[in-house]
Amino acid sequence: MKTMTQNQTIHFNDRVAIVTGAGAGLGRSHALELARRGAKVVVNDLGISDAQSVVDEIVASGGEAIAHGANVTKPDDVQDMVGQALKLWGRIDILVNNAGILRDKSFSKMTVEDFQLVLNVHVMGAVVCTKAVWDHMKEAGYGRIVMTSSSSGIYGNFGQANYGAAKMGLVGLMNVLHLEGQKYGIHVNALAPTAATQMTEGLISPEALALMTTQSVSAGLAYLVSEAAPSRMILCAGAGAYAATKVYETEGAYLLPDLQTAEGVAEHIEQIADPAGQEPFVQGFQQTSKFVSKAAEHFGVDLKGGL
Repeated sequence: MKTMTQNQTIHFNDRVAIVTGAGAGLGRSHALELARRGAKVVVNDLGISDAQSVVDEIVASGGEAIAHGANVTKPDDVQDMVGQALKLWGRIDILVNNAGILRDKSFSKMTVEDFQLVLNVHVMGAVVCTKAVWDHMKEAGYGRIVMTSSSSGIYGNFGQANYGAAKMGLVGLMNVLHLEGQKYGIHVNALAPTAATQMTEGLISPEALALMTTQSVSAGLAYLVSEAAPSRMILCAGAGAYAATKVYETEGAYLLPDLQTAEGVAEHIEQIADPAGQEPFVQGFQQTSKFVSKAAEHFGVDLKGGL
């Protein structure tokens, strides 16, 4: 992973960024921060007047930006947005998948329609937008893409089954696109933010909200789309604090054939869940390799030729 010294400055001169859901809240903050650091920005929002106000703010500060009202779930809308950016600036370097909605209710009271709607906006919106820029980034040999995840998906929040499922789904999308994009210079990361926005109104005390600035979250976003960015990182940001979420797998246990039963698993669950020796995997096949290797060791099978 590349690192930066304290006296280096992150800038986006000559870079073109698309930020979805950027008419207000975190998206607005992201767009302003990228523009402040030199990026040309497509400010996307269904509320086109909100998007235009952000553009006006960027232009008034000497930056370059355009507004677009694409619905991120509609491929034709998104293709038009990407086409306008390419026609005007000739490139797309950065995509921030920030657009989202809430339809919070306990699972028993939540309608299937509201579950599907949240999945469509968060997951399929990110898929549609990423698909629209992916080949351009591959051809350029450079790209920075951020998915917006959430602690609601990573850890769970009551009343957010739809939102949590969508936000964890984006982590899975990030994991795969990281693998597929790495040889093309495309870095894919996830931001798990906590900030005072319309989405958090009424959920958190005014005193806490005052600490949860959007600017502090956008600082993390700017790093994730910089040239020195990592790839496949889940960066958590809120109230000026930052952390990384990692998924680990325990060493686990191999059970002899006569113990490969529900009762055998129950008997050995403490060993199976023991965190000693746990490690983060970078792709799913590592798990298969580990499991088969344990079985092969027991049966004396030579795996020198591979799995």
